Amino acid sequence: MTAPLLPAVEIASGANPTHAVIWMHGLGADGHDFEPVVDELDLDRLPPTRFVFPHAPERAVTINGGYVMRAWYDILTMDFSGRREDAAGVIESAAQIEALIARENARGIPDSRIVLAGFSQGGAIALHTGLRHRARLAGILALSTYLPLADTLAAEASEANRSVPVFMAHGEADPVIPQAFSRQSADFLLAAGYPLAWRSYRMEHSLCMEELRDIELWLAGVLTA
Repeated sequence: MTAPLLPAVEIASGANPTHAVIWMHGLGADGHDFEPVVDELDLDRLPPTRFVFPHAPERAVTINGGYVMRAWYDILTMDFSGRREDAAGVIESAAQIEALIARENARGIPDSRIVLAGFSQGGAIALHTGLRHRARLAGILALSTYLPLADTLAAEASEANRSVPVFMAHGEADPVIPQAFSRQSADFLLAAGYPLAWRSYRMEHSLCMEELRDIELWLAGVLTA
């Protein structure tokens, strides 16, 4: 059964988009959070692209005392030495992103012209979903994040996306997700043979202009390949 479509903010850079970027926000935010990013990109470098910024469902988050907020999955502990993420929530959110991919397919955009992107929790869902997606994607953009459910990837990885371009970036002074934890995920994927580009920036848990320029260059490469 197909998951219900999540509500989303949509911005098209042209009248008839031929490509799409599905971009997931972080914990407690919503689809409007990264809407301003589109204005910061040089859209002339990109093909006509539909940017889709879905709103995560609301759920109780354990590390925040059970407070209900928009979240792609529950975070069970602040401890980075073991599994922090709620597996059922990750899987549920991945199905919801798959439904958004299917909608882009129905609107005439093939998988090979779709980038999955996300920040923090949203980046984790981009990685989880993209590396398991049945058809080849244009790329995966994962910012200030890590690979969830890494222990199941070998068995569940999609052969179609074994060579999908992955861009991971992180702030050196990130107090929310330590850069070293993110780097472990990057090294794990590199060891598994994924063509991953890693970038580090002098920032905390956020984006910076230098990073946006690198994202713009990377997007131009994967969307025009």
